[in-house]
Amino acid sequence: MAALAEIQTLLGEPRFNWSDPAPWIELEQELGIEFPADFREIVDAYGSIEINGQLYLEHPAGHLLHNLGKTIRDDLDLWREEDMAEFLPSPVGANPGELMPVATATTGEAVFLCVPDTPSSPWRVVVQEFDSPAWTLYEMTFSEWLLAYLEGRDVTLCSRNLAPDGPFWEFLP
Repeated sequence: MAALAEIQTLLGEPRFNWSDPAPWIELEQELGIEFPADFREIVDAYGSIEINGQLYLEHPAGHLLHNLGKTIRDDLDLWREEDMAEFLPSPVGANPGELMPVATATTGEAVFLCVPDTPSSPWRVVVQEFDSPAWTLYEMTFSEWLLAYLEGRDVTLCSRNLAPDGPFWEFLP
């Protein structure tokens, strides 16, 4: 995908390069969802990482501390609580129009993929600011959103002050 090449240009060469689909298949069967190819490709390339000291991405083959499946299950439970659901534009889950939590930030944001209403509809990104009731829908794929973030554009998370010398990443411990 062209977006991964652009992301690599900004973020640097990935060192995880996962190729076994088994963890994804298991997680997708459990959740009843098939993650978008661009999201899987990025996470397979980089693994469980922290970008710019801010944004956490996790892989389903990661260990218990940083495992995408565990994080999603925990986040689904959190966002299904009655007092939390009001902070999102739609319910969390794997059904069309629902939001699947896929990333978090040290600055208090949660990143969701909006499950398409139809198989031919595009995936979109919703970012919720945990310290307020504000959320923003981005009419872009995950890779487009991540690329915008890495370029320093305002996609709710802003990296300019956290990465003044350019984007960087490190594996999560």
